[in-house]
Amino acid sequence: MAKLQAPQSHQSQPAAPDGGWGWVVVGALFVTSALVFGIIRSMGVFFVEFVQYFEESAQAVSWITSIGLAMQQCVSPFGTALCNGYGARPVVMAGGCLSALGFILASQATCVTHLYLTLGVISGSGWALIFTPMVASVMQYFTRKRSLAMALGFTGVGLSSFAFSPLFQLLVEMYTWRGALLILGGLSLNMVACGALIRPLGTHKAVAALAPGESAWSCASIFHRAYSYLELSLLFHRPFLTYSLAITFFNCGYFVPYVHLVAHSRHEGFSQYQAAFVISATGVTDIVGRVVSGWASDLGRLRLPHMLVLWTGLLGLSLLLLPLGSLGGSYPGLLIISLAYGFCAGAMTPLVFAVVPEIVGMERMLGALGLLQMIESVGGLLGAPLSGLLKDLTGSYTASFLVAGGFLLLGTMVTTTLPHFFSCTDQRPLQRHARNHNNKQQNQQSPESGLMTNSISEKLNHIDTIPYSQPQLDRNSLQPEPELYMPLNRSRTDDATTKC
Repeated sequence: MAKLQAPQSHQSQPAAPDGGWGWVVVGALFVTSALVFGIIRSMGVFFVEFVQYFEESAQAVSWITSIGLAMQQCVSPFGTALCNGYGARPVVMAGGCLSALGFILASQATCVTHLYLTLGVISGSGWALIFTPMVASVMQYFTRKRSLAMALGFTGVGLSSFAFSPLFQLLVEMYTWRGALLILGGLSLNMVACGALIRPLGTHKAVAALAPGESAWSCASIFHRAYSYLELSLLFHRPFLTYSLAITFFNCGYFVPYVHLVAHSRHEGFSQYQAAFVISATGVTDIVGRVVSGWASDLGRLRLPHMLVLWTGLLGLSLLLLPLGSLGGSYPGLLIISLAYGFCAGAMTPLVFAVVPEIVGMERMLGALGLLQMIESVGGLLGAPLSGLLKDLTGSYTASFLVAGGFLLLGTMVTTTLPHFFSCTDQRPLQRHARNHNNKQQNQQSPESGLMTNSISEKLNHIDTIPYSQPQLDRNSLQPEPELYMPLNRSRTDDATTKC
């Protein structure tokens, strides 16, 4: 079997502009996140209609949302591989078409199985091609303001949760659930326009060159491209696997209220619009939580893993208290606990993605996001059906919310096992500094060392622009400055004395 030549040298990672067109991409993330997770969160309105129309159990209907969420996450590595090969713009646009097609076909469903295939498989696959590439595009545009940019982009989820639940209830009453799904198909086509707004920074991921006479479709070349594009080496990276396990536990409980909170409110005797308003109210506090979390993260006072543990712990506690809020038919109690849940759920979401570059680095961030989504799909697939099964067995949703809260607290404890978690300072910059120094001796440059080289090149170019009448500097006297390594992490910490 012919062997592949050595991989091409990695091109230096373009400097993040921290603004400019990046804010347009943030706006595109705002719309796409609203049309993906805003719809998923508001599917509880259709949940009641599907149970009544198809005369199925709560567990059977819960699989619709779970399959869609699992497909969105499980197919994400395929979407990120396509982005590495062809760029994010065509991938996101194709995902928008798939998402719309799923809703249009679902409007003609005659059984729950048809909804599994349309809303679950087709629309879920479209969401996979949209969400992760959009998140990665925003993260590539920002460094110091990354958490804030992610938080602002994800506010679309909270705003849509506030607006979609009563809107979907109105559409169901006016056009039945079939007409409502058809309208959602039209709304999903807006994600095609959002994908067209992406302007990639730099070139696509470089792969190893083929040996002379080597076929591009040989087993060796296909395996190498898949291994490179999918970043499969992360499957042997202990910190990444630990973090993926924690996010999987988070996913088991995170979406349970958005699937069953409306049904739980109806079960407690509240009206349709009172139940829908609970989801809408959580959307408002969700928006506030995202902005507050992004702003606090960029202050650099706490490490991102510490902030993530704080918010997920509070989120788990709010889920444990959720059944107590509606005891005795207390609507204000249910509303208050739901507002707390929405705030904590919004606060943790941008941090889940912002922590990834801290673990694997920006150079492998896109592949890491895809693999992370695939691994956590197990939690999304089992969470809602398990809560539906508990409802069928117990006759109420109390056990469902208690188990969901337990999953979140379990994920919080797993997060604390990350390497250097209890350190007050981020250990990664020092490790990266030493690694880059060794790689320099081996004539291997990482994206970070490329940034250093670019900085020196800028100094040399500046010398070339000095008029010849002025004294010239000796190029040989220019030496790399040690502090050039350190700004790589100033988006998170300003010095080694960062407080816990």
